Amino acid sequence: MRTLFALWLAPLLLFWGWFFLSLNDMNFGYVMLSRQLHDLVFQLYGQMLGIDPAIIPGMVARACVFDGFLLTALWAFRRRRNIAAWIRRRWMNPVPSERFQQATEAGPELPAE
Repeated sequence: MRTLFALWLAPLLLFWGWFFLSLNDMNFGYVMLSRQLHDLVFQLYGQMLGIDPAIIPGMVARACVFDGFLLTALWAFRRRRNIAAWIRRRWMNPVPSERFQQATEAGPELPAE
């Protein structure tokens, strides 16, 4: 599972790292990180897809979030027994917070007269 998450996360980090560096023209002397190449790449993708290049980053972000939910669901499905046992333990032995314990030990506060 770790390998799957790593294989999913590595290209995302590379893409979003390139995207934000090139968007802000932080090129460090590399043409690959220049704003001109950034605009050219999204213009080409927009022409190939027949859509406005400005909406492509939002589409990619939504796809990344959707993929993240799919991977999380897959992970939760594989760990469903452990998760169910954890939920059962939490419901059978609830541990009130310190704040709740202090409030119940102090008793109800009466308004000052």
